[in-house]
Amino acid sequence: MSEDRKMLEPMATVVSIVLRTLLALLTAGLVFTVVRGGWGDAAVCATDDSAYSSTVPGGFSPESGAQVGSVPRYCAGNPDAHLRLLDVLGTLPSTLLVISGLFLLHRLLQGAARDGVHTVRTASRFRRLGWWVLLGSLVVEIIEANARAALLAELAKTVDFTAGAWLTMWSTPYLAVLTGLGLLTFARITLAGASMREDLEGVV
Repeated sequence: MSEDRKMLEPMATVVSIVLRTLLALLTAGLVFTVVRGGWGDAAVCATDDSAYSSTVPGGFSPESGAQVGSVPRYCAGNPDAHLRLLDVLGTLPSTLLVISGLFLLHRLLQGAARDGVHTVRTASRFRRLGWWVLLGSLVVEIIEANARAALLAELAKTVDFTAGAWLTMWSTPYLAVLTGLGLLTFARITLAGASMREDLEGVV
């Protein structure tokens, strides 16, 4: 399978290095946080993008023809564990999705280099990664949007945790969805290639 291994470079090496680097940074960050004594000093803030104001904030001088607006940013003076949890849920799921996606991609490339590109196993790994990216990106966005909306509702008196507030925080992960669909398509192409390969080997 040396030819298949060559086809997968430099992607296989880059993914392996990036995955190891991210895991090392994540581990170092967790160790540093524990040694420092937890998240006690970290600020917890939420921005209300829907409350844009055209009032010019003090201290800003726009050029002629330009405008300066303001968006309120609420920060907790002494956040409790509940607020810190909402703050973490607003960002951590994306990081976990990226790392887990890279792990599955790394497994896919390793398996393809070992078993061959045009095999049923490789097609199965493509399909697994495609569904993980497609569904995972949607689930992560739902979790993070709800967490951000709930955090803003806790910090701002004028904002309630409603479906409308959640929708203002929602951002459709178009690129991730298209990537997931593309991987599922590649899974079908790879499976078709594997079938053709088996037919050719049977003829020979």
